[in-house]
Amino acid sequence: MIALGDGAKRAQRVVQRSPHAMRQTALKAAAVALRGISVDLLKANAADVAQAREMGKDDAFIDRLALDEGRIEGMAKSLEAIAARPDPLGAIDQSWAREDGMRFERARVPLGVIAVIFESRPNVAADAAGLCLKAGNATILRGGSESRRSVEMILSAMQKGLEQAGLPMEAVNIVPTQDRDAVGELFRMTEHIDLLIPRGGRSLVARVQEESRVPVLGHLMGVNHSYVHASADLEMAKAVVVNAKMRRTGVCGATETLLIDEAVAAKYLPPLVKALSDAQCRVRGDAAAKAICPDIEPASDEDWDTEWLDAVINVRVVDGLDAALAHIDRHGSGHTECIIASDQAAADRFLSEVDAAIVMHNASTQFADGGEFGFGAEIGIATGRLHARGPVGAEHLTSYHYRVRGSGHIRP
Repeated sequence: MIALGDGAKRAQRVVQRSPHAMRQTALKAAAVALRGISVDLLKANAADVAQAREMGKDDAFIDRLALDEGRIEGMAKSLEAIAARPDPLGAIDQSWAREDGMRFERARVPLGVIAVIFESRPNVAADAAGLCLKAGNATILRGGSESRRSVEMILSAMQKGLEQAGLPMEAVNIVPTQDRDAVGELFRMTEHIDLLIPRGGRSLVARVQEESRVPVLGHLMGVNHSYVHASADLEMAKAVVVNAKMRRTGVCGATETLLIDEAVAAKYLPPLVKALSDAQCRVRGDAAAKAICPDIEPASDEDWDTEWLDAVINVRVVDGLDAALAHIDRHGSGHTECIIASDQAAADRFLSEVDAAIVMHNASTQFADGGEFGFGAEIGIATGRLHARGPVGAEHLTSYHYRVRGSGHIRP
């Protein structure tokens, strides 16, 4: 592990000093290499999926793990989109001068070596490595044992891109063992690793935040809400809610709870429940929702804090905007929240008062990722308040330093 960290630090210095065009070349070549190994990658992924099924993993887990030609092409296009974005390094985001002529600038610099610990989603390997490379960082990846074969294939494509660009292959590497002690070692490598990013369930993130001596960029679960306000258009609400829940149930941007305004619940809830049921989604509701739609399942107290990652949704009838905000304050995870409303004042209040990394108006919560925000890809959705919040793209994987320019200035 120490040798791995030493190699990453040496490689990061080279990447940091490399021209933007060289990093772009590496990303584009990695995309080409990824397409070139698609047949072998699909075979490796099929073996990972088969192993996961033997281990009894549920359908939501399998959906996050599985690759197909479309998802591989999506990874390749993300690498190309990252390459096409402006260089975040050296960008001057502030500048000013004193009366005596001394000038100050604040410029973006890399964070250094970033370790990414993730579970089942192989695309995290490509997105994380691509974003870190773009921002002049080196990456150490540690995926779950269930995705090991897929991640190793993706790593080979990334390293081929680095090789073709003339950059050190140690700039992107994986922990060479599935031994859990290796993860504990990452937590202690403060001289080698500058930031640790966990991507996975609550238990993984909690362990990392509790045990790591390396600074952590937290990515918590997505207990997300879609609130249908009394002013909402019903057809829009049906389209947005069904997409927010069912487009991909296993992603962190999926809506887990539907809140509906009491003023329109009797009229709106039956067609909303029917639309969800027609899409093969199970609906669980509170007493008020069941009084309107008796066939839905009863919701338990624990359901309101559950990230289903499956075709299940909670429904609660709320007495207006204040009650919706109170429910989100109590049960939301700070990830993504949405209001569906025609009343602009209500929407503006929701957008300003909800404490979440992403707050939406009349849009599916499934848009909660960096590719949709124009960042090319994301390394995660940061739900904390320090350093970065929301989708984390390449520019968010930088820090800054100050440049001071004088002409023989001395301090009296």
